[in-house]
Amino acid sequence: MTDLLLFSHANGFPAPVYDLMLESLAGRFRIERPERIGHDPRYPVTRDWPHLVEELSARIGAAAGDAGRIWLVGHSLGGYLSLLASLRLAGSALGARVAGVVMLDSPLIAGWRARLVQIGRRTGLDNLVMPTRATLQRRRHWPDPDAVRAHFLAKPAFARWDRRVLDAYVEHGTRAVDDGSRELAFEREVEYRIYRSLPTTALSDRVAQVPVPVGFLAGTRSRELRHAGHAATRRLVGERWRWLEGSHLFPMERPLDTARAIEAMIDRLAAHERR
Repeated sequence: MTDLLLFSHANGFPAPVYDLMLESLAGRFRIERPERIGHDPRYPVTRDWPHLVEELSARIGAAAGDAGRIWLVGHSLGGYLSLLASLRLAGSALGARVAGVVMLDSPLIAGWRARLVQIGRRTGLDNLVMPTRATLQRRRHWPDPDAVRAHFLAKPAFARWDRRVLDAYVEHGTRAVDDGSRELAFEREVEYRIYRSLPTTALSDRVAQVPVPVGFLAGTRSRELRHAGHAATRRLVGERWRWLEGSHLFPMERPLDTARAIEAMIDRLAAHERR
């Protein structure tokens, strides 16, 4: 019986952008992935993301089928939602099939940093922790795919990406318009609302209730992890922590290395589950 790996993407990056990484895992797991979290009007983006958690939980239920164990893996936004979904499903028959969570650079925000984010929502200072202002200013239209590629290659963060992943972003991170031009596929207003409603203490205060083992993969040069701090996440995962060379976007920079690290972390979680 094949295990299910349900992958949830980062804010602003549709799931097909990760297909190179996920295809590397498909020999061992049945892969499922919500394509654009936050765009279904049945599950609006609101403070602390209760409807997004409901959206992911519904997706888990629909995908479970006759799978063996269910592993929830997520990058940034997706890691938080995976953890919250494991909490939401705890005590249910479906929740009993969830064997573990792997978070890719999804650091918990707690203590004074959480208070800073809460204050920042009222003052605009949350832009120091999350790219809220830049999100609304993000370019939305290009004349053709070549212009999309040139635009992002000129940005240092994207220039570090594996070229195959960048090609996937050109194809799936944008979509065709009737006149042949391209536009962002992930609506920047949705991306902005997700950043502005990030759970802080609503998540970090509940970590003791997480019913499954959790592993964490961290980028060595992650600005987001540096700003959020390590302490709350370390309390959650203990020794199930691994560094990967790269920024917050290391799954795009090193997709195959990330796939191998996910598989190794799942093996560690499975060993914990057997004890």
